[in-house]
Amino acid sequence: MQNDIIKETVSSSESGQRIDKWISEKTEELTRNAVQKMISDGCVTVNGKAVSKNYKVSFGDIVEYQIPQPVELSAEPENIPVEIVYEDDDLLVVNKPKGMVVHPAAGNYSGTLVNALLYHCSGRLSSINGVIRPGIVHRIDKNTSGLLIVAKNDFSHNSLALQIKEHSFTREYEAVVCGRLKETTGTVDAPIGRHKTDRKKMCVTELNSKNAVTHYEVLEQYGKHAHVRLRLETGRTHQIRVHMKYIGHPVFGDDVYGTEQKGIEGQCLHAKKIGFIHPVTGQYLEFDSELPEYFTAVLDKIKHL
Repeated sequence: MQNDIIKETVSSSESGQRIDKWISEKTEELTRNAVQKMISDGCVTVNGKAVSKNYKVSFGDIVEYQIPQPVELSAEPENIPVEIVYEDDDLLVVNKPKGMVVHPAAGNYSGTLVNALLYHCSGRLSSINGVIRPGIVHRIDKNTSGLLIVAKNDFSHNSLALQIKEHSFTREYEAVVCGRLKETTGTVDAPIGRHKTDRKKMCVTELNSKNAVTHYEVLEQYGKHAHVRLRLETGRTHQIRVHMKYIGHPVFGDDVYGTEQKGIEGQCLHAKKIGFIHPVTGQYLEFDSELPEYFTAVLDKIKHL
């Protein structure tokens, strides 16, 4: 059953606003992203005609739109144990184990963190990233362990995503990298884009790329390796792995950007700390996690190399 069509007239004080902003502010349950999708689907008209998302409303315009029915999630809930570090009505912080995929994808529709969260939250997750990635504000790779924030509603999702965009969202990692670093602290400021021949890989490139900044600090140097702390200023796909390879120190065990190592599947990389301003309370929250067993085992191993 569809909702009734909503018809509103633009007032003189509202003239000049973008249509997507105007509708999202008028209708509490619609985010700006949701409105933009409605516009692209032709579900919004002004004076009886479809418009683009950057159309600016004028005094007297008659705007008609229909709030779409919620889409049923296609990822299925699964009773998979997941470590919840923090939870309230708006969000939760989880500690993802190494080897777990964050969300379903082609050929991998079960056993993911999203499947586990759908069960744990009884399906109550934000819808902004669609039916396959509900609640997922940011991701970490399958073989990266550590802290991840999940939004339970669209308001929280938008607020947290904005913090990430504005670089006010704390994300600190620890990693074991190959080789000894000459500089014990530094910053890698190099744009990242899709590899031109291997589309599954990312690389430092000026072509169709986005700026990427990673700060690093050496915690301990060993014979042939180093234990480092890394802080993300931006959050590009595979950013730490690509940047560390770029400066000649790939993450230990990284079979895509470095060299596969015996005894470890994938990179030795852990999302250790996360910090953000709570979307509702305005309080700054920060969470830290212990290094997992696989990581400490690698540290024990490299001490003797």
